[in-house]
Amino acid sequence: MRIRHENMAKFLFPTFLIVITSSHFACSQVFKTFKNQKPPPVINNVASYVNSIRADSSKVLVSLQQFIPQLVIDLKYATKNNFIHKVLYTNSEAFARSPTATALKNINADLNKMGLGLKVYDAYRPYSVTKEMWKLVHDDRYTANPAKGSGHNRGAAVDVTLVNLSTGAELAMPTTFDNFTEKAHHDYMNLPKEVLDNRQLLKTTMEKHGFVALSTEWWHYSLPNAATRFELLDLSFEQLKKLKRHWLLF
Repeated sequence: MRIRHENMAKFLFPTFLIVITSSHFACSQVFKTFKNQKPPPVINNVASYVNSIRADSSKVLVSLQQFIPQLVIDLKYATKNNFIHKVLYTNSEAFARSPTATALKNINADLNKMGLGLKVYDAYRPYSVTKEMWKLVHDDRYTANPAKGSGHNRGAAVDVTLVNLSTGAELAMPTTFDNFTEKAHHDYMNLPKEVLDNRQLLKTTMEKHGFVALSTEWWHYSLPNAATRFELLDLSFEQLKKLKRHWLLF
C-alpha cells in the first residue's frame, strides 16, 4: 500500500503542477484580454453623427412624438421615479433610430385596433447615462456594461408597456418599471391570468414587428444585431433638438 501511495503521489504532484500552471496561464490570458480590451467606439459629436447618417440614412434618429403622435411618452429617467431615484437626463422627447421608430409605429397601429397603445418609458439614452447606471448596479441582467454599451445607446431599444386608450391607464403587468426581481422575468409564472395575458400580448406584438425581448425585464425590447447595425451614441438631448431644427434629425 505504501508503494502504491508513493506512486500515486509521484503521479498526482506533476498533474497538480500542470493544473496550477494551466490555471495561471488561463487567468493571465483573461487578464491580458481584459487589459487590452479597447473601449467601444462612441459617436459623441454632431459632425460624426451627420457623417454616419449621410452614409446610411437608416441611422437617423427620429422624434417619436412627431413620428407617432398617438404614442404615450413617460420618460422615467427624466424624473426621480427610477431605480437610481435621481434625474439622469433633462428631456421631454423620446428618440430612436429610423427602423426602431417605424416598427413602433406599426406596433402602435396594431394595438390601436384593440383599443390599446404603447407607453414609452425610455428610448434613446446617451452612453454617459449608461456609465452612470453601471456605477450603481453591476449586474448586466438589469444594466448594460459600458464595455459593450446598451441597445438604448444605439437608438435600437425601448422600454414600453401597454395602456388603455379610452382611460389612459396602464394595463396590469408583473411589476412596476425598473423592478430588479425574478417577478419581472418573462418566465415568472406565479401571476394572475390577466397579468400573464397582458405581458404575453406585449411580447407577441413586439416580436411580430422584429423586436427581441430581454428575458429579465418584461418592459425591455430591442432590435436584433443592433451592435453591428448602429454605433453607440453619446449625444445630449440638447444636441438632438438643435439637429432637429436643422433637419438632420426628424
